[in-house]
Amino acid sequence: MTEQAKVPAIRFAGFTDPWEQRKLGEIVSIGAGAPPSAFSAGNFLYVKVDDLNESSHFQFDSAQRVDANTAVKPIRKGSIIFAKRGAAILGNKVRVLGKTAYIDTNMMALEPRGVDADFLWLFINQTGLYRIADTSTIPQINNKHIEPYPVDIPNMAEQQAIGTFFSRLDDLITLHQRKYDKLVIFKKSMLEKMFPKDGESVPEIRFAGFTDPWEQRKLGELFDYEQPQPYIVRGTEYDDSFPTPVLTAGQSFVLGYTNEKQGIKMASPEHPVIIFDDFTTSSHFVDFPFKVKSSAIKLLTLRDKNEDIHFAYQVLQNIAYTPVSHERHWISKFATFATLMPECKSEMQAIGHFMSNLDGLITLHQRK
Repeated sequence: MTEQAKVPAIRFAGFTDPWEQRKLGEIVSIGAGAPPSAFSAGNFLYVKVDDLNESSHFQFDSAQRVDANTAVKPIRKGSIIFAKRGAAILGNKVRVLGKTAYIDTNMMALEPRGVDADFLWLFINQTGLYRIADTSTIPQINNKHIEPYPVDIPNMAEQQAIGTFFSRLDDLITLHQRKYDKLVIFKKSMLEKMFPKDGESVPEIRFAGFTDPWEQRKLGELFDYEQPQPYIVRGTEYDDSFPTPVLTAGQSFVLGYTNEKQGIKMASPEHPVIIFDDFTTSSHFVDFPFKVKSSAIKLLTLRDKNEDIHFAYQVLQNIAYTPVSHERHWISKFATFATLMPECKSEMQAIGHFMSNLDGLITLHQRK
């Protein structure tokens, strides 16, 4: 006998029936994998855990292809596949098979039975494999974990409406991720071509009208730097409702948001700054008020306000940083480190404007 489950806070128009609580084993057929030795080379997908790294929702490809084996039951298109043991469970890589395939023994498949495949994928993905798994020792998922696991489901029409909505949303996320990845690669290529290579004095690609060779300048002539203080207080709680971002200059960039009042740097679009992490040598262009995380972060400003800060930021992006004897003292090289720059400020501005617009597109797709 089934129990009545709670209804969601937001629903598509026309759906009012309460959701029904079922056991996961009642709405899926569980499929198992087979070892590579059971197959010869062929044209069927043979999906391993590593193949999941190359997809985000649907699994249409695999590194290995095999011939059909009548002794092994293939996994049908539309089944939900995921890792069944080890650390890969914590990565929560849940995929929908885009083609009928075979899977490795380290994987498990759930074939929908009276449930919409996209809705089932959404449930497994949102629940998190680690919640279903036994994580007391080595994480693992077996039939005994799948079969009794409770799931709240609506009628098929509402399942399909929800599954389709989130499937399209996921496709949109993938689209922006691909655009973001392409733009990042494009920017890297343009940085290489719009700055002179080692031993050369002019870049491979230039804007029309600029022909003069670039001159060697020291970063100490371009930047002043300071140690912004005070740093974020140890044990500070972060909350997205607080007004001030705390920056770390690494990949994460925004560590969190704080309500601390002291030590806020009042950057703005009219007065931007560059923050530089002396430990990771990463840098970020900042045009909003912020606090810093630690003493590793330096605040860079232009010595000559007539220079172009957008170009100066790209100079930092293009440097091939090398280790120094003391891990956290690359900033000490700034006074004497030499790099090539255009003598003409108009060329600096043209490059800075181009790269700034490109950074804006990258940020746009990242945020979307």
